[in-house]
Amino acid sequence: MEDIISLKKINYSYYGKIPALKNIDLSIKKGEMFSIIGLNGCGKSTLLHIINALVFPDSGEVLFEGNPLTEKSLADNCFGMNFRHRMGYIFQNPDIQLFCPTVFDELLFGPLQLNLPIETAMERAEQTLHFLGIGYLKERPVYMLSGGEKKRVAIASVLTMNPDILLVDEPLSSLDPKTQTFFIELLLELNHAGKTIIFTTHHLELIDHLQPRVAVLSEDHTIRKTGTASEVLGDEELLISVNLVHEHIHKHGNEEHRHFHSHYGFHKH
Repeated sequence: MEDIISLKKINYSYYGKIPALKNIDLSIKKGEMFSIIGLNGCGKSTLLHIINALVFPDSGEVLFEGNPLTEKSLADNCFGMNFRHRMGYIFQNPDIQLFCPTVFDELLFGPLQLNLPIETAMERAEQTLHFLGIGYLKERPVYMLSGGEKKRVAIASVLTMNPDILLVDEPLSSLDPKTQTFFIELLLELNHAGKTIIFTTHHLELIDHLQPRVAVLSEDHTIRKTGTASEVLGDEELLISVNLVHEHIHKHGNEEHRHFHSHYGFHKH
């Protein structure tokens, strides 16, 4: 399969002083399920922002289907519209993504920005409401939604644009178990339908469940390893070194026990 996204020697810092990403090389293939894992603050969200051209690197090159992704290239109406049409971003916090008066308005906004006819936009919005099982929220004001409902509406607002690539920042963040299960199953379904899924997480159980290809970001903002889910989850030394697995000490009576603890059921006695 061809690379749909390529990053070469990417460096990025905030205000030119605070390092966020260092010497990042990454390639993601069309139709792939890909995850960027690491602790909070290691640069996962910043990397998604660069892939989505929300920010641009200090140095290095980003390619979309082999074409440079820059401020200049996005200024070309044809290239820019094609890129924005095919790339969807689901933020970690839906409150920063939702801003329209009602749920239906949220679903209409994206397609209308892509200059789709109003009839087509309304049809897509209705289909997406049905697909996600949130038709009952159609006329609900956004501020009257629960956290889980906001997440579903944020997802729906992206899916109405039918993007080829879906970027998801921390899919399990602040969700109840029912909504977490819904979201995980949805990502699998979309990937099986041919969508390229790129998501960030520090939850190793999600990697175990979805079995994506994985890039491991360290606290020094570099990629320590790229490999299959089984290769990464099986590399205990790596996971300890990036603090995704740590030693836990507890006592039973007078006896002290040590084992490794992670963000999922990865216990070794």
